[in-house]
Amino acid sequence: MSSVDAPLSLTQARTLLAALRPRIDTLIRLRADLAELRADLAGEAASPLGGRAEAKALEARLYAVMEELGTRGTQVKGYAPLLLDWPGELYGRPVLWCWLEGDPDVGWYHRVECGFAGRRPVPDDLT
Repeated sequence: MSSVDAPLSLTQARTLLAALRPRIDTLIRLRADLAELRADLAGEAASPLGGRAEAKALEARLYAVMEELGTRGTQVKGYAPLLLDWPGELYGRPVLWCWLEGDPDVGWYHRVECGFAGRRPVPDDLT
């Protein structure tokens, strides 16, 4: 297991989320700009965001931010809405600390093998 895959405590995951907020905000803005530009291009309307070249540039910037998050130990599981996971351990079992766009903090987890369907609130004894 590499250092970016090493389990994080809940506190570490929350600290990392806080540190990554500017990049997360950038990703969300890029995603919105790209969606709007694609809609304009599909409708053959002019867009204040540009044309096909600008769409490609937005895609490249969006993927670069997602890749950057990955190098910081963050698993990007979805981007619309943005869903981020960090490997952790809870009561001796591997889990993923889970943050969904709109959550105020990392307040959820799920067992690795259960995925998002197994998402649960962090137990009270950890908060």
